[in-house]
Amino acid sequence: MNNFMNWVQFSLMPPLAKAGNNKYLVSIRNGLVLTLPAVISGSIFLIIANIPIPAWTNFMKPYMGAMGVAVNGSFGIISLLATIGIGYELAKALDLDAINGAGLSTMAFIVTSFNSKLTLDTDNFASSGLFTAIVCSFISVSILRLFVKKDWIIKLPKGVPAAVSQSFASLTPAFLILLFFWGLRVPLHFDINHFIQSIFHPLLFAMNSLPGIMFYTLLVSILWVAGIHGDMTLQGISDPIFLQFLAANGVAYAHHQTIPYITSLGFSSLFVNVGGTGATIMLVFWMLSSKSKAYRELGKVAFPSALFEINEPVIFGFPVVMNPITLIPFIVVPQVLTITTYLLMAVHLIRPAVMMVPWTMPPIIGPLMATGWDWRAGVWSAIELVIAGVLYYPFFKVAEKQMVQQELKEG
Repeated sequence: MNNFMNWVQFSLMPPLAKAGNNKYLVSIRNGLVLTLPAVISGSIFLIIANIPIPAWTNFMKPYMGAMGVAVNGSFGIISLLATIGIGYELAKALDLDAINGAGLSTMAFIVTSFNSKLTLDTDNFASSGLFTAIVCSFISVSILRLFVKKDWIIKLPKGVPAAVSQSFASLTPAFLILLFFWGLRVPLHFDINHFIQSIFHPLLFAMNSLPGIMFYTLLVSILWVAGIHGDMTLQGISDPIFLQFLAANGVAYAHHQTIPYITSLGFSSLFVNVGGTGATIMLVFWMLSSKSKAYRELGKVAFPSALFEINEPVIFGFPVVMNPITLIPFIVVPQVLTITTYLLMAVHLIRPAVMMVPWTMPPIIGPLMATGWDWRAGVWSAIELVIAGVLYYPFFKVAEKQMVQQELKEG
């Protein structure tokens, strides 16, 4: 056990922690926040339009086209919003003018969205263009950074307003960025969006597979055991993938088509991490009636937050971090829930997540809403709590016995 802990702390943790603090990955994580209001708003329209009550369904039929405008106008522009957000955040992280970073990135992305007939293909503004948005932002801001660093910019007198001065400072890099992406798309007839999608297709396939999502879940759990926020550390890599899946699912659901992705945004946060990462709400549940006074008090403090998927009080208070007793259930429970949930969705017994709901939604309610009011998702969420409770119980009793003995010694 000590060898495993040492491997996690000294071999696995440093590179992953470094990646989690990488300016480019952090800019993806922070930049994608700009897409959330649009996706959540579009999800609200989906929820309203698809309430599973026959009378309501019949009432809404004449208005489904109108509701679709809101869905397409929100889910349909997430890549465009992501370009703006990532360009802004990356420029800010590199001490450049953030507005210029956002503007130049957006210009590059729009140029790549023209098709072979030289007309703007707005389909790229939706989820399929998300990786193109990232690449365009990285290239555009990197060119801007090079020009600023080398002082290849137009400088105006000091009396000129800062906004005007910054605009002229970005003029030369803007021309090069436009020339670069225009040259690829028009004279060379190079479909950048299609090329980038083909590169990332294996990654998308892997993350929507059972082994892929199991590996991702394992990494998150191990990082938490080591005291690192696993979900946040991997967000820069995972969010573009899961968000793309969710947007595609939402559009398919709105048009009554087959849901294409199982592991969309919400699979991990609402089904696997029910009651917090590691499903620790059930560890807190056992603490409420513990023989240990310390555990009972901690349970009272931690339970309200655990209901809303926030489990830092138990992660660091029990603690779960670097604790060999809770190591096994904290890793095993998410794996069990990942496998069972994935298989249930794969055989169409539960609908995958098609709407974005806040990750802080309580168990049962969150899965119910995210799946478009699929009642089976709510039932399964309740069953997951039972499974987690059963798996945590024997390990909790071992920890409880040790704590009670310690309390007796301390008198």
